[in-house]
Amino acid sequence: MTPSHVPSDLEIAQAATQRPILEIAKKVGLREEELVPYGWYKAKVSLGVLDRLQDRPNGKYIDVTAITPTPLGEGKTTTTVGLTEALGTALGKNVIACIRQPSMGPTFNIKGGAAGGGYSQIIPMEDFNLHLTGDIHAITVAHNLVAAVLDTRMYHESRQSDEALKRRGLARRLDIDPATITWNRVVDLCDRSVREIMVGLNDDKMADGSPSPIFPRKTGVDITVSSELMAILALATSIRDLRERVGKAVVALDKKGDPVTLEDLGVAGSVSVLMRDALMPNLMQTLEGQPAFVHAGPFANIAHGNSSIIADKIALKLADYVVTESGFGADIGMEKFFDIKCRYSGLIPNAVVLVATVRALKMHGGGPKVSPGAPLDKAYTEENLDLLRAGLGNLGVHIKNALGFGIPVVVAVNSFTTDTDAELEMVREYAISQGAEDSVVSRHWAQGGMGAAKLAEAVVAACEKPSNFKFLYPLDWSIKKKIEHIAKEIYGADGVTFEPVAEEQIANYERAGFGNLPICMAKTHLSLSHDPLLKGVPTGFTVPVREVRASAGAGFIYPLIGSMSTMPGLATHAAFMDIDLDPETGEIRGLS
Repeated sequence: MTPSHVPSDLEIAQAATQRPILEIAKKVGLREEELVPYGWYKAKVSLGVLDRLQDRPNGKYIDVTAITPTPLGEGKTTTTVGLTEALGTALGKNVIACIRQPSMGPTFNIKGGAAGGGYSQIIPMEDFNLHLTGDIHAITVAHNLVAAVLDTRMYHESRQSDEALKRRGLARRLDIDPATITWNRVVDLCDRSVREIMVGLNDDKMADGSPSPIFPRKTGVDITVSSELMAILALATSIRDLRERVGKAVVALDKKGDPVTLEDLGVAGSVSVLMRDALMPNLMQTLEGQPAFVHAGPFANIAHGNSSIIADKIALKLADYVVTESGFGADIGMEKFFDIKCRYSGLIPNAVVLVATVRALKMHGGGPKVSPGAPLDKAYTEENLDLLRAGLGNLGVHIKNALGFGIPVVVAVNSFTTDTDAELEMVREYAISQGAEDSVVSRHWAQGGMGAAKLAEAVVAACEKPSNFKFLYPLDWSIKKKIEHIAKEIYGADGVTFEPVAEEQIANYERAGFGNLPICMAKTHLSLSHDPLLKGVPTGFTVPVREVRASAGAGFIYPLIGSMSTMPGLATHAAFMDIDLDPETGEIRGLS
């Protein structure tokens, strides 16, 4: 079969025989009454499953991460699904995949969907990549309700006396300092034009005609998956925990420098109601019929980039092996997986699977620019061992970082049709020389589970190895010390600089009692450094912290590094241009 005859991911997904979701649920011991079906092929799972299975031991826990990727991605989700298929189909294990729900920002932009690829996908692929069961929409509405309440509270406080506010049911004046507001509005699309906006243009005058002390004010719009409420959804461990975290979320400081929370605004209850159903994980299936939980979607370069604790906990009670995925490279998603998610879940992985590709390593060796939509240079499609050898260091750093947490590492070399045997063997041998338990060439994209059988065997063996897990830093360090430690130990930076606004924010957060929270670095995924142009293993750089925000409800501090934005922009030729409906059948076309 020539590449020109290979069906698209969507064609493969649409040709698959889907099993009824009740059959998938029964396969892992879920009862019909524990499901809330959304049609024939997807369902939400009741949290009561955890109570029923609380005494059952957990299965093995596997995190799939990657080296620093090209802008095209290196197949981490595809590997997650392929490994799940291999454990189930080739090895006959009871296995569940746990992955994030994709944002429709990337789905309609450069990256496209995130259901996997080739013969290692989650289906129905269209549902997965578009609305699914409405969780992201629930987050959007809940988040924007808070923004509306915040502005409304300031509006009324600026126009009414304390007595008038009390008569209307407001116990006290919050006296929010508009300059400290960190709660933007959100939308689940890439839209650079609204990164900065003005609100309250019609409220610029007081009743007596004097200028408003509050409006208009400058604010912005973020992408929904960067919302703190999305992070809360992913980190909450129960309905009670969800409600408590929502109430603790901070939107601003008052004029005395004290934090103003959703509880203070009186909106925490309504937000929790809007998020209640979203807390139930979504059950889907792989192409080969293995169960998959698809739940929560925090961005990995902005937020902590991992699927939900709830989904992992349920899966670990139901299956012997659970394969989850942490977003982007190991310097981002894996570090946050360990230092944030594992802290709150109490779960420790048995193995790390580190995905590498010849293509990405050649880029890190000094290869030509890789751009979405542009043909690959022949350096990436023809054998070039010198270029590959020059880029291997990036893989070595990620292996070292993973081993630093005390967890066994298996390197999955995700094979492309243009890779040569000599190139694949070079990567494999190097990975083992750097301390990986094993390194396996995997062909799951083309062959499904059977193409990842050897990878599955290596992962099962690694799960039996002893581990000595440890966090990267203690929580009682100062915010600045924790940031500096991550930058030096994980990225290889010489140090960190802090803008004056970041210094002020850190001081405010530590004074408010948030200094003992873990750190969620918001930085580019395209380099170990803060600069996406620095490939390979950069040295001699200093990480600039532009701004620092507190997600007190989610439970972390997130510094904005360099030019990192919380609202991506659309590309010149984005994926939405290729998506359409077949006018005769109504089927979706062009989704990738």
